[in-house]
Amino acid sequence: MAENDTLECVTEHERILQEIESTDTACVGPTLRSIYDDQPNAHKRFMEKLDARIRNHDREIEKMCNFHHQGFVDAITELLKVRADSEKLMGQVTDTNRRLQHAGREVTSQTDEVIHCRLQQRNMVTTVEKLQLCLPAHQSILTKQYCFCRHYAALKTMEQLEKVYIPRVSQYRFCQIMAENLPRLREEIKEISMSDLKDFLESIRKHSDKVGEMAMRQAQKHRTFNSALTKQACLGHYTKPVYSVIGPTHAHIHNDGTEEEADEEILMAHDLVDFSPVYRCLHIYTVLGNRETFENYYRKQRKKQARLVLQPQGNMHETVEGYTRYFNQIVGFFVVEDHILHATRGLVTRPFTDELWNMALSKIIAVLRTHSSYCDDPDLVLDLKNLIVIFADTLQGYGFPVNRLFDLLFEVRDQYNETLLKKWSLVFREIFELDNYSPIPVETEEEYKLVISRFPFHDAEIEKQDFPKKLPMSQSVPQIYTQVKEFIYASLKFSESLHRSSTEIDDMLRKSTNLLLTRTLNSCLQNHIKKPHIGLTELVQIIINTTHLEQACRYLEDFITNITNVSPETVHTTRLYGLSTFKDARHAAEGEIYTKLNQKIDEFIQLADYDWNMAESDGRASGYLMDLINFLRSTFQVFTHLPGKVAQTACMSACKHLSTSLMQMLLDTELKQISMGAIQQFNLDVIQCELFASSEPVPGFQGDTLQMAFIDLRQLLDLFLVWDWSTYLADYGQPTSKYLRVSPATALALLEKMKDTSKKNNIFSQFRKNERDKQKLIETVVKQLRSLVNLMSS
Repeated sequence: MAENDTLECVTEHERILQEIESTDTACVGPTLRSIYDDQPNAHKRFMEKLDARIRNHDREIEKMCNFHHQGFVDAITELLKVRADSEKLMGQVTDTNRRLQHAGREVTSQTDEVIHCRLQQRNMVTTVEKLQLCLPAHQSILTKQYCFCRHYAALKTMEQLEKVYIPRVSQYRFCQIMAENLPRLREEIKEISMSDLKDFLESIRKHSDKVGEMAMRQAQKHRTFNSALTKQACLGHYTKPVYSVIGPTHAHIHNDGTEEEADEEILMAHDLVDFSPVYRCLHIYTVLGNRETFENYYRKQRKKQARLVLQPQGNMHETVEGYTRYFNQIVGFFVVEDHILHATRGLVTRPFTDELWNMALSKIIAVLRTHSSYCDDPDLVLDLKNLIVIFADTLQGYGFPVNRLFDLLFEVRDQYNETLLKKWSLVFREIFELDNYSPIPVETEEEYKLVISRFPFHDAEIEKQDFPKKLPMSQSVPQIYTQVKEFIYASLKFSESLHRSSTEIDDMLRKSTNLLLTRTLNSCLQNHIKKPHIGLTELVQIIINTTHLEQACRYLEDFITNITNVSPETVHTTRLYGLSTFKDARHAAEGEIYTKLNQKIDEFIQLADYDWNMAESDGRASGYLMDLINFLRSTFQVFTHLPGKVAQTACMSACKHLSTSLMQMLLDTELKQISMGAIQQFNLDVIQCELFASSEPVPGFQGDTLQMAFIDLRQLLDLFLVWDWSTYLADYGQPTSKYLRVSPATALALLEKMKDTSKKNNIFSQFRKNERDKQKLIETVVKQLRSLVNLMSS
């Protein structure tokens, strides 16, 4: 069995060796792997078999080399002998060729000369015959035209050569060369003309600023001229001026009708820019049949230049010069395009210029809307408006629609009004800060006339008084009135030259004035009223001032009417909102008066220093309260110039606040004990308050209306001073109760503060022999009061 396995293994190894010898080396891997996959020691036997096979092949190779070695040596020996013979033969061939060439050189030279002469003779005869068919001057004319840059004429000459003369001699080589050179000349002429066009485009880009400046200057002079005619027509003496819309302006008219020679001649676009390169290039491309290519190139380049022109500088909004340069460049661009439109046929069309203008108009509006929003100087915004008007008028004169620009001016007008409002806000603040809030003293009639010339004030009683006298308002009133008029004038400046009707201008003025009154002036007044340093005297004067300013609003309406000549009775006429503005400010001042009065009362109340355990009163009111009442008397004397209701409301508010503060002081939770002597002292102070209320510090109160502010305190104090608990408890809840304003909770709170007071209280001196009865009585009243409180809460 082992012998059979060994035999099969030897056979298999033989097969593998044959396969390795006969197949590609790339397939050896799988074959060799099969050896290792067989029996464990198979690869060793295979290696032995492989070594034997290699030794066998080595012996065969050695035998073959030994067999062929002598033949190889013999072949090399024969080859070396042949090399020597071949070198000898090469030398003989070279020598023979040299001698043969030397012998035939002279014959060859003579033959070539004969052939060349015969060819020259024949060509000359033929050339003379054929050149007689054409004009030899055309080629020299073409050369001169090309050299002197007469490219259009050179193209015409080339066309004549191609169509007339060259076909007659087209079979000759020189004509073919000439015909082949003509396209090259055309391309050179095309390139030269295109280079001239590029130089022209660069030139107009540099000169657009100047062209636009001249065009806008002419439009501005034309506007000035029309304004002068209008004024002359109004004056009734019209003089025919010397003026040209399309040419230089030789004279202009002064307001008095006289003429003056213009200092500077207005130059037109063709005076500043040489358009000949465009014309030449257009003619050349037309002759070459590439007019459409030229038109597309020109329009494409101009579109690119338009985008560059429309790109503003970053700091354009800072100065009027920045806006001027921007507008000049745009106007110059479109003036050039308008000239090209009318001077050429089809290079620029009206739809193309309209497309450019619409694109430019959208960009211009966006740029102006953005940059004008950065501007906070009303003078600069006004200059911008004037530039936009001149810009629009200039381009409208060239046939471009500018309605959107005038619509933009309404947005700019809003921005202008905003800058005016900011400026006047500072003006109003300064006026309020510098005002002395005292009636205006007038020493003489001249001073009086000066004041009423600035502010429409009329008072028959004051006019009858002798000098010196005082006007009720302070100096800020005529200043504010004058500044409002100045604002209207400043707002009117923007409305000029907007091609709007008087009604529209009137409406714009009234709306902007309303904004000034309702927003700016009202805000300044409200903020000034709330400043801490504004005292009661200043607030009283502010109320008086707003009253007079409110009365002057109708004069502001008349002022606007006189400016615009629009009747206030016209339908849809906007009314001024000054009345509501000054009413709001006055109400704010009144509220501030009430607040400051209460704050002042609180300051006096804080000075109170009661001895709540005192045995008995010292018989006079507290010093802080007397100071407070004296302060209120002097304050209400200042209120004599206020409207009656304001003074009465302030007085009633002060008394109620004083009463409430005293009640809070009495019922303060931190106050644990109160003696009857303290109650008596407190009663003396309340009596002084009631006396003050009954003295009618402000006229106009009916009966004891003002004293009713202290009725709660009075009933509470009477209850404790009289110790009338039986009546209070018996009549509680009855409308006719003597102590109707005293609530059980209030009475209970105060009574509990008196439970544990010292025996020195006079009210209990008669019960010293029977302290238990006293405590029992208080406890009984306390219980009844608590039951009433609980009943009310449930």
